[in-house]
Amino acid sequence: MLTVAIVGRPNVGKSTLFNRLTGSRSAIVHDMPGVTRDRREGNASVGDLTFRLVDTAGLEDTRDVDTTEGRMRQQTDLAIRTADVVLMLIDARAGVTPLDAHFAGLLRRQSKPVILVANKCEGRSGQPGLYEAFGLGLGDPVPVSAEHGEGMGDLYDALQPYADAATPPVDADAEPEPELTEEEAEAALIAKPISLAIVGRPNVGKSTLVNRLLGEERMLTGPEAGLTRDAIASPFEWRGKRLTLVDTAGLRKRAKIDESVEKLSAQDTLNAVRMANVVALVVEVDGVLDKQDLTIARHVVDEGRALIVVVNKWDIATSKPEILEELKLKLAHALPQVRGVPFVTVSALRNQGLDRMMETVYQIYELWNRRVPTRPLNDWLREMTERHPPPMGGLGRRLRVRYITQAKIRPPTFVAFVSRVADMPDSYARYLVNGLRDAFGLEGVPIRLLLRQGKNPYADKN
Repeated sequence: MLTVAIVGRPNVGKSTLFNRLTGSRSAIVHDMPGVTRDRREGNASVGDLTFRLVDTAGLEDTRDVDTTEGRMRQQTDLAIRTADVVLMLIDARAGVTPLDAHFAGLLRRQSKPVILVANKCEGRSGQPGLYEAFGLGLGDPVPVSAEHGEGMGDLYDALQPYADAATPPVDADAEPEPELTEEEAEAALIAKPISLAIVGRPNVGKSTLVNRLLGEERMLTGPEAGLTRDAIASPFEWRGKRLTLVDTAGLRKRAKIDESVEKLSAQDTLNAVRMANVVALVVEVDGVLDKQDLTIARHVVDEGRALIVVVNKWDIATSKPEILEELKLKLAHALPQVRGVPFVTVSALRNQGLDRMMETVYQIYELWNRRVPTRPLNDWLREMTERHPPPMGGLGRRLRVRYITQAKIRPPTFVAFVSRVADMPDSYARYLVNGLRDAFGLEGVPIRLLLRQGKNPYADKN
């Protein structure tokens, strides 16, 4: 597939164009320059052309790796080297700046094809800048308005020759894919790449962990807190199994978030949790599972995601047995509804414990996808209600739990048919959930139990 990188100085509309072409709002857009810091990738299209699109940080005229800007520049340079074609954006309303001219000169000296795109050309205010762009020596500029979706046809024409060269011919004689049964569709869903979101407070080592797993400096890292602002998804393979790793911005207490960009970053992280299969909550050995960590963990569980806790920087830990005991107690106290949340100790910096972490990810993922057959479920229900019968209802009759079935997976969701839903106490529902967890090995994953009033739907079927 064709790979296209968007480059340009800060605040020319690169992330807006990325969102426009990918049909999403995944890249944070803000008037403040320098919001984008990491490379972001997504599947994009213009008309019938499809390609892989890479959003980059604003080009800065520095390569000093001791600065945030220098490390951002390294990420952009790598995106250019790995792309098939580069879209260089300028802000037509601002005109061609000296920085635009400087980077145009750098791109001219490379062998990579470049398409010059003059953004913000809606109305007449962009016309002077569009004419100035002809002098950059990168060919005729393509006038667009990423915000309003104007000029996409011209961009299509500019990209088409590169897309044709990168796209294999379609086999016209190929037979259409057959429709899947419900069981086959569920199996295909499970076989999809796991979406693994890495979350936690700022500066606990999330991006370093992602880089070690990917085997490259994919994410911007450094001593500064809050470097990651977007949720960045990267394809990854571990022992022949495909995943998508999602690095996210650090989550602080809501009362401490006072910048609009940080609010957008926090919302981006919460959206990444909502879309993930498994969430790895990264915590530090110093103050393991503080109040904010537990708030994040509860949010993950409330969203029904599979959760593991990753204790980072284990190589510098002192009193390790005490730390592990504290971790167990806090998890048991704060998350009783998902008893048995797994945790692993790692050192992302030293590349220690990462295989054990990934093994834990797959173990919890399998539990999250577990389906229990209906007959064993109802044999279990009979034993549970005989051992501890439901309480008396409001009409002086004992409540009855007549039947149970599993409605869905991801997370395991069960439907129980009871005589009177309104009279069923929460304590008895928790008794059933804990019994499900113990009987069918569902330790550490959220379980949904839905109560329905009505007759056994299978009672009249012989």
